Amino acid sequence: MTSTKFPFPSLPASFKFGAATSSAQIEGTSPGDGKGPSIWDKFCATPGKIKDGSNIDVACNHLNLMPEDVERLKWLGVDSYRFSIAWPRVQPLGQGAWNETGFAFYDRLIDKLLEAGIAPHATLFHWDLPQALQETVGGWQSRETCHHFAAYAAEVARRFGDRLATIATHNEPWCTATLGYETGQFAPGLKNRATSIQVSHHLLLSHGLAMTAMRAVGAKAQLGIVVNHTPAVAAEKTPSDLQAARIADGLDVRWYMDPLFRGAYPADAIEYLGADAPKIEAGDMALIRQPMDYLGINLYTRNWISTSDPKIPAPAPNGVNDMGWEIVPDILTQHLIRVTRDYMPPPIMITENGMANADTVVDGEVPDTARVSYLQSHLEAVSKAVALGADVRAYFYWSLLDNFEWDSGYVKRFGLFRVDYDTQKRTPKASAHWYRDFIAQHKSKR
Repeated sequence: MTSTKFPFPSLPASFKFGAATSSAQIEGTSPGDGKGPSIWDKFCATPGKIKDGSNIDVACNHLNLMPEDVERLKWLGVDSYRFSIAWPRVQPLGQGAWNETGFAFYDRLIDKLLEAGIAPHATLFHWDLPQALQETVGGWQSRETCHHFAAYAAEVARRFGDRLATIATHNEPWCTATLGYETGQFAPGLKNRATSIQVSHHLLLSHGLAMTAMRAVGAKAQLGIVVNHTPAVAAEKTPSDLQAARIADGLDVRWYMDPLFRGAYPADAIEYLGADAPKIEAGDMALIRQPMDYLGINLYTRNWISTSDPKIPAPAPNGVNDMGWEIVPDILTQHLIRVTRDYMPPPIMITENGMANADTVVDGEVPDTARVSYLQSHLEAVSKAVALGADVRAYFYWSLLDNFEWDSGYVKRFGLFRVDYDTQKRTPKASAHWYRDFIAQHKSKR
C-alpha cells in the first residue's frame, strides 16, 4: 500500500474534510414517500440508455438506511457532508404543492448530521429535474423553469437555511447542458448544440435568480454554485492544438466562470458558436453575476487535446481510472492557481474529487490501493495549491458510497464504502481507513 504521509503542513488546522453524494444516485424510493418522477426515472426506463439496464428505484436505499450512513460519516471523522435535495421529492411537479414527507426526510438528515457534529452542505440541483417540468414547459429549455427553480430554492432556504453550512444552487451545469442536451448521454437525452447552449444560459440565469431569492428569505447558510472543470491541455504547441485547447477551455471552464465573475460570456466562444450562441435578455448577465460566499469546484482529470491524425494519446504517467480518465494530480494544483489568478473568487471548496476503481473483495476486505494513492496524491496537490496562495477551505471525496453512476449504471465504483447491491451491505474500503486516519491526524493539529 502507498506509504502514509500526513498531514500536509500547508493545510491549515481549520481545513475541512468531507464526503459527497447526490440524491438520485443513492436515495431510492419507498411506497407512499410522495416523490414525483424525475427525468432520470424516465431516462432509465428508456431501453439502451443505461449501460447495465439498471434504474434508480432502490439505488443504495439511503432513504431507509440514512441513519446508518450518517454513522459511517461519523466513523470516518469527516467535518462535513455534501448531499443533494431531490427537487421532485419535495415538490413532485416542480411547481405548486410541497411534499411534506420529502421535506421531513431532509429535516431528519440535517438533524442527524448536526447531532454527529458534521456540517450539512446541500445542493439544490444535482440533475434530477422533475419530469413534470420537462413535459409541461420543456425543462431547462424554458426560462419558466428558472423561476420555478428560484421558488424551490427560496423554500429550501426558508426551511433549512439556518441549519445548513452551505447551499449550492447547481452541481456541474456543464454536465446538465452538454451531456443532457447536446450529446444525449444524460437525461433528458436530447442532441442539439444550440439547445444545449441555451440550456446552459438558463441554468446560469436560474442560479442568479435562486441566489437573490434565498437572500430575500434571510438564508444564513453560505451560498454558491458547484462547477466542474476539466482543464484543456494541448498535446503539442502547434497552432491547431493550441486553438482547439483554447476553444475547449472556452466552452468548459470560461463559459461558466466568465458570466459568474465577469458578467459576460467569453468572446472567442461566442464567435465559435455562431448561430448556436444563446439568446440573452436584458438584465440576464447582471442577475447571473451575483456575489457568492464560496465557489465549489469538481475536478477529476484533464482534457488532453490533440488535432493530429492519428491523435497523440494522453501520456497518463499515473494510469487511468475505471472511467478511462487520466490520473493527473498536478492538474489540480495548476488549475486552482489559475482560477485564483484569473477570477479572484471567494473561498474555494473542492466539492468533488475521486476515482472509479474496479474494486474486489478479498477475505471480507476491499484493498483498493489505487484509490488510496489517488486520495493521497490529490490531497497533496490541494496542499501545494494552498501553499501557493489558493484560498481552498475544504475537500470532499466523491463518493461516500458506491452508487448509481448515471449512464454507467452500477458497474463503476467511486465509493469509500463498497455497496453490495443485493444485500445493501456497506464495507469500508482500504481508502476509507486511510482517509479516516488522515483526518484524525489532521485534527490532532487543532
